[in-house]
Amino acid sequence: MTSLLQLLLSSFGAAVTLMILVWVGSLVTRDASIVDRVWGLGFVLVAWLAFVLTDAETVRKMVVVALVTLWGVRLSVYITWRNWGKGEDYRYREMRRKRGAQFPFISLFSVFLLQAVILWAVAAPLLQAQRAQGPDGMTWLDLAGITVFAIGFFFEVVGDSQLARFKADPGNRGKVLNTGLWRYTRHPNYFGDAMVWWGFFLLAVATPGGWWTFYSPVLMTFLLMKVSGVALLEQSLRETKPQYRDYVERTSAFFPWPPKKA
Repeated sequence: MTSLLQLLLSSFGAAVTLMILVWVGSLVTRDASIVDRVWGLGFVLVAWLAFVLTDAETVRKMVVVALVTLWGVRLSVYITWRNWGKGEDYRYREMRRKRGAQFPFISLFSVFLLQAVILWAVAAPLLQAQRAQGPDGMTWLDLAGITVFAIGFFFEVVGDSQLARFKADPGNRGKVLNTGLWRYTRHPNYFGDAMVWWGFFLLAVATPGGWWTFYSPVLMTFLLMKVSGVALLEQSLRETKPQYRDYVERTSAFFPWPPKKA
């Protein structure tokens, strides 16, 4: 039986190796934002590695690897499609401008290896849920986890779809999307992403000792709300779209909630 320490070390090595290879690809293409396209696939890699290395034979194990594959592949395909032909993301362009010739080396640590560490840390529930030998059957916590995952996946997929259709209409240039899921939260896709990881956490908690993975959804939610998600995007939107200030006053930032009356 693969120990938890062996599983953690193997998954860490896989995450670091993947991101180093992606970094090399960024040097060839001069596009550091390819890391965003691989982010979801990194979790798929770690999940399938755990699937191969662990000898548990539970329904939960198959459910976890199937759900993370669905989520990770969908996210990577969507980001690749969304950014195709648009060049390097503005965040990395700004970093490249500030760091100059040092950016390729600095980005290895500040972008790629940093994301490898975060990916490895967040993936903890995927490891725990797959290595546990029991319970054999699905518990109420498993069902709760699948339900929370489904809600999060719905918000992510539908939110991304509604935003893509809105941006595809030239008549919406400079406007703010405030219909559909975007009527109830300014970031349904980020909210959905957080819910996905709370779902994986519940699947891990369904196994003996699974509570140790609690930091995973907490970390992901914090990053989405305060670091790389809501906070970063809203700063740009407030500067480029005058209508966005009114939208902020009426609409919940993260958790879905009926809009305030004008």
